[in-house]
Amino acid sequence: MNTFTDYYTLSNGVQVPCIGFGTWQSADGEEAYSAVCAALDCGYRHIDTAAFYGNETSIGRAIRNSGIPRNELFVTTKLWNTERSYEKTKQAFADSMEKLGLDQLDLYLIHWPNPIDCRDRWAQVNAETWLAMEELYKAEKVRAIGISNFLPHHLDALLETAKVLPTVNQLRLCPGDIQPEAVAASRKHGLLPQAYTPLGKGKILDVPEMQILSKKYGKSIPQICIRWSLQLGFNPLPKSVTPSRIEENTRVFDFVLDEADVALIESLTGCVGMAKNPDDVPF
Repeated sequence: MNTFTDYYTLSNGVQVPCIGFGTWQSADGEEAYSAVCAALDCGYRHIDTAAFYGNETSIGRAIRNSGIPRNELFVTTKLWNTERSYEKTKQAFADSMEKLGLDQLDLYLIHWPNPIDCRDRWAQVNAETWLAMEELYKAEKVRAIGISNFLPHHLDALLETAKVLPTVNQLRLCPGDIQPEAVAASRKHGLLPQAYTPLGKGKILDVPEMQILSKKYGKSIPQICIRWSLQLGFNPLPKSVTPSRIEENTRVFDFVLDEADVALIESLTGCVGMAKNPDDVPF
């Protein structure tokens, strides 16, 4: 990836911009609206949200008011854990589309594989959910469907009944936490690993090794993180609500990390915490 406008091509041929804009914990209203407006103004064309984030309405308003042609944008949202059956999935999708104000979605994801309310039958519930998502895909209401936080055993179970393969597995992928088994299983089946929280929620700024690399390359630590994510073939989704930082996070194509430094960042196990076990999350 050499420019901010480069793309990954998903297994079904749909193209997704190589860097997306994350909106987790961007509050609905002026904060989320202004952040997405700033992102779109500085060139982002890939916006990631979720029903659980509670900000789809503000994000939809920012998209509509941007004046950017719809076919130039890539919009993702996700199905929350409480809406996990065939009928609930269809209704949840309709609700998200109404809030976003869109006629077609680019990517729809199952947010978590093992909700607490169906822990004894998660595989069956995922199969029912996936059937509904396949129908939305075949009806061209969504251009691609995928998963999030799925470990290899969740993906294997889903593939036992899936007629349409998922195209993406969105995972927490950041320095010191690259979930190698989940990434390998995803790539084995042609799924693009998307990286949420690629900056480690700011904790990365306090890591001495990252401070040294920042001085070496003359780049901010977030820029180092995003470049590292791209060099590993991930699709990073950095989040910020500060316009200057939103713009800064796009300037990651005029340098390349040495292989040794890529490995060093990868080796900082736990430096910003580790991903939650999706089989244990209390939601």
